[in-house]
Amino acid sequence: MNEKKTGKERLADKIYYLNRIGILLSIVLMFFPGVNPARVCGYINKNMSLLTSGMSYNGLIEECGRAFRQGWLSESSFQLLFAASLITCIGIALTAVCGCMSLGNLKMKRTGNWFSIAGSAAEIAGLSMIYIAYTQIAATERPEKVEPQLHTVGFLLFMIAAVVVLITSLVIQILLPKAEKDMKYAMESKFKLFLMFLPFIALTFVFSYLPLWGWRYAFFDYQSGGTLSSENFVGFKWFTQLFQNEATRQDIVKVLRNTLAMSGIGIATSWLPMVFAIFLSEVKSPRLKRFVQTFTTIPNFISWVLVYAIAFAIFATDGFLSSLLMNMGVLDSGFNFLMPTDHMWLKMWAWGTWKGLGWSAIIYIAGISGIDQQLYEAATVDGAGRFQKMWHITVPGLIPTFMVLLLMSVAGVLSNGMDQYLVFETKNNIEWLNVLDLYVYKLGINNGAIPLSTVVGMTKSIISVVLLFLANGISKLVRGESIV
Repeated sequence: MNEKKTGKERLADKIYYLNRIGILLSIVLMFFPGVNPARVCGYINKNMSLLTSGMSYNGLIEECGRAFRQGWLSESSFQLLFAASLITCIGIALTAVCGCMSLGNLKMKRTGNWFSIAGSAAEIAGLSMIYIAYTQIAATERPEKVEPQLHTVGFLLFMIAAVVVLITSLVIQILLPKAEKDMKYAMESKFKLFLMFLPFIALTFVFSYLPLWGWRYAFFDYQSGGTLSSENFVGFKWFTQLFQNEATRQDIVKVLRNTLAMSGIGIATSWLPMVFAIFLSEVKSPRLKRFVQTFTTIPNFISWVLVYAIAFAIFATDGFLSSLLMNMGVLDSGFNFLMPTDHMWLKMWAWGTWKGLGWSAIIYIAGISGIDQQLYEAATVDGAGRFQKMWHITVPGLIPTFMVLLLMSVAGVLSNGMDQYLVFETKNNIEWLNVLDLYVYKLGINNGAIPLSTVVGMTKSIISVVLLFLANGISKLVRGESIV
């Protein structure tokens, strides 16, 4: 792996940077609907990316039923379009394989280049087929009905990336010397670890960073089903309205009160999973320990809808508890224990704790197993009791883990979920359960105020990032340790 490289190999390594940029560009663009070259007519969903176009034929023709029946569109053109999108996606996937193999030794690089050459050629062929499908749709007898269009920018970006990858792969293959026959495929450990981590980076990008593209709605006067253009661009109008409108400001104050109260209770009791894990680890019976851990972990996998169903079955007017109390003569008639609004924050905390205590304790149980057992043996020799060992060994060993989770909780103080409060809310308790996430949901989905809800969501995300760095700075100042 550390053999001396020739001048041609060093030049090939430099060209690899351009090759990887082209591959990465194709991979990223494949997920963006705004640059989808397969959206060649007005009947194709504007929210479809190239990847979706190549994976779902039904999604591609979802809105084309009437056009097919009227003869405005030919289904064969869409079959060609689907095949072209699929070939393009496969080609991009093959070039991605080359990008990974280019981190290996000479033999792996040369093999990977063949994947890249084949993949970029397939990508160019797929894009050419997309253009043919576009010309077929544009040549229909009623073009005004189908609105033929070719996303020129997206098409050119994909084509340029494919051509760059093809040319650089050919040049690199010429520059690289032939590998010896007895050479084995090999790669440095650091690159292996990077490639193992790469899928998680991709998932984080797709589910955490790609949705940030939706923040653009905050700067437009957008209505559901409409489009974004210079005509409805309003700049910071919704940002100013968030603070200048009296009704909105009052709603935000109430919502923040509920959100901070719920999160504050959660942070104040964030030590409970650690304590539970410590006491669970002290149970001597393996069977009892497994039973308790399983029994307390299962609720985490129950949806909040089912949790509410359980709560309704127990605490409703004709539920188990009310029926039991009536049979015992304590109550004269059924009573709905879910209706009173007293201590709603504590009730929601109790349900959340019941659901997540066992699951949250898992990381502490793993931390306990990592504590050096010699410390416990030495403490036993010194005459320490069980509680002394817990206090002086187990707790200090778990403090670093607890602090990391505490910092993350502080950063997410404005994000305490929506599902729990959505299923438990009624007209009586909505004043106490309307947290920020639920407020954003209702503002955008129920009221259709998508730009305003986007502004609230953006503000929440920015504040959360600021709180994370603030808490991290305080931790570094006080403890000398940080997570960022």
